[in-house]
Formats: sequence, structure tokens, C-alpha cells
Amino acid sequence: MKRPSPAQLIALFVLVSLFLGACGAAPSEQVQNEPPTATVSGSSQISVVDARGRTVEFDEPPQRIVVAGRSSLTIVDTLFLYPEAQDRLVGLVAGRQKPGDFLQFVDPTFDQKAELEMEAGPEQIAPLEPDVVLLRTFMADPLGAPLEELGIPVVYVDLETPDQYFRDVAVLGQLLNNSGRAEEILAFYRSKLDAVQDGLSSMGEDQKPRVLLMQYSEQGGEVALNVPSASWLQTMEAELAGGKPVWKEAAQAGGWTVVNFEQVAAWDPDKIFVIYYQGDSAQIVDKLTADPQWQALAAVQNGEIYGFGGDIFSWDQPDPRWILGVTWLAAKTHPDLLPDLDVQQEAGEFFQKMYGLDESSIQQHLVPQFKGNLK
Repeated sequence: MKRPSPAQLIALFVLVSLFLGACGAAPSEQVQNEPPTATVSGSSQISVVDARGRTVEFDEPPQRIVVAGRSSLTIVDTLFLYPEAQDRLVGLVAGRQKPGDFLQFVDPTFDQKAELEMEAGPEQIAPLEPDVVLLRTFMADPLGAPLEELGIPVVYVDLETPDQYFRDVAVLGQLLNNSGRAEEILAFYRSKLDAVQDGLSSMGEDQKPRVLLMQYSEQGGEVALNVPSASWLQTMEAELAGGKPVWKEAAQAGGWTVVNFEQVAAWDPDKIFVIYYQGDSAQIVDKLTADPQWQALAAVQNGEIYGFGGDIFSWDQPDPRWILGVTWLAAKTHPDLLPDLDVQQEAGEFFQKMYGLDESSIQQHLVPQFKGNLK
């Protein structure tokens, strides 16, 4: 079937918007509970079951992919674990954390891809003539539904927890018709998790230190401390690394929870890990350890406060780097059980095997941007 022109798509979008405005919004599609899968049905036809349990069918593997909506960094970085992404990604949203800051080293032509605004709607996306648009699941109603009204296929991913990450990586592999690469990626992640768990296998419950993972931010001279949701990846990273998150009971709601120093002092954790998205977390650790108020904490007195590891992007986020976050946290949480874990070496292996960067590129472009207390 001949694809409608961008002008026709936009015109159709306007008509549909007017119609929905007169008739009322259609109810959103119910999320199914079955675990999403993806299969190839024939020599080129693809049937994908995405993170919302929806079956999306393609006559052939999509050649023009757009990543849109909020929190799209993790989608773009995950998509580029596959070599096909360099030719097939035609447009993306670049928010506060810009994928090109890193992916320019993976794909020298990355800056030629169309850059969309964070709130770009169907009228901005349609002219790119995408075969599929990749979105986070929470973008279904504000953006996914209008795109599908125009006949533009949408595939949803979560990429928020290890289990979701493994599922969605497999779906992207099927979408790109490269399930072999998907298996390589998943095998790499599983091997790293297994190595950590094997190292911690002799650990008793009473050997787990009480840990605090907090985000530090400054704006207009005001300092804010936040802890992640109990259901978020950051909390799972701390647990996978063999720690007991002291903030878990206080962070049952979604999103970041604001805390103050008095709460931190009441928790008095054994170890503190500081996330700082605005720069080098190691500098914040230096600042806190010089503060008389923070010097009263046991973790600071014992030298057990660390800037969270990172490079261009912090390793705590639901980005492919989360596996480095687990590795780094485990090395800091249990250095006695994992004495031979070299985090910088692990990072080099990650960028080589996951993104195909050679040692020279890693040393030139990434090592100088390593952040946090890696050693």
C-alpha cells in the first residue's frame, strides 16, 4: 500500500482532532497482562507484542524509525546497541541529556538525524515518514494514540527494571530483524549480574550494609536532596549490589522523594552514594565531607561516602549503563567480597562489546569524562 504523503497525514490528523473534539476522547486501550514477545512470521513479516501487550505487525522490518516523547534517552541509547540503528533512526527527541553527546562517537553521522522538540506532536513527526515510532508506555495517551489515528505504527517500551530491560531489548532485536544481536546483549548483561551475585553468594543477611543512594542538586543557591522511588531501578541497583536501602519505606510513591539532612542523619547509613546529574559527583562528595554538619555522620567519618560512577551520563539511570551502575555499587558496597572487580576495566569492556568502540576511542572520548569515585 502506498504511504500517504506528510501533507495528507497532517491533514488527516487535523480532521481526526476535530472529530474527537466533537465526539469526546476515545477510551484508552487496556494494558494486557501477558508478557510481551516478538516473533517473525514469514521471510520478512514481523509481528511484535510490545510493552503494553499490543500486537503490532509489519510487512517488513521498519527502515525509518523515530524515537519521540519524554524520557527517550534510554530508548535511543538502547537502540544503538544494534548496528542497524545508525541507518534506521531518522529522528529523535533530545532533552536535557542529549544522546548525541555520546552517540556521536558510535555514529559519526549522528548529528544529521532530525532533532525533535520534547513536546513534538504528530504534526512534527509525520513529515519524517516513520515506519514506526518508539515511545515509553506512559506516552500512550498524549502521543501514541494520535499517531496511530494517522496510521503511523507505534511500539511501546518500558526499559525501567532489569526484567523490563531484557524483555524490551529482545523486542527491539525482533523489530530490527536481528535476534542474534539481542541474544549477545542479553548474555552480556546476564554474565555481569551473575558475576556480582557469585561474588556475593557467601554473604549473609547481616553482612548487608545499610546504604543511602541520594540525588544532590543545586538551583539558585538552594540545595535539594532526593531519594528514588522504592520501585525504581536505582533502588534495585542498590539491592542487587548487596545493600539494604534505608530510604525504601519512605519512598513508596512514584518519582523522587525530597528528604532533608535531618532525615539523612536519622537514617545514619553505613554507606552513602551521591548522584549528581549536573556535573562530577566526586566534587559534591568533597563538598559534603568538608561540611561540619555532614561530618557528624558515621558514613562520612568512615570514608564511606562516594560519588556515583558515570561518564557522559550517570550510571544510575535506566540507560544501558545501568549494568555499570550495579557493578560499581557492588564494588563499593562489598569491596571485601569483590576485591578484583576493576570498574574502569568493566566500563571499557561494556563500551567495546555493547557499542563497538575500540580501545583508542574509549581512551580518547570516554575515559576523560569518567565521573564519580571510580577507584
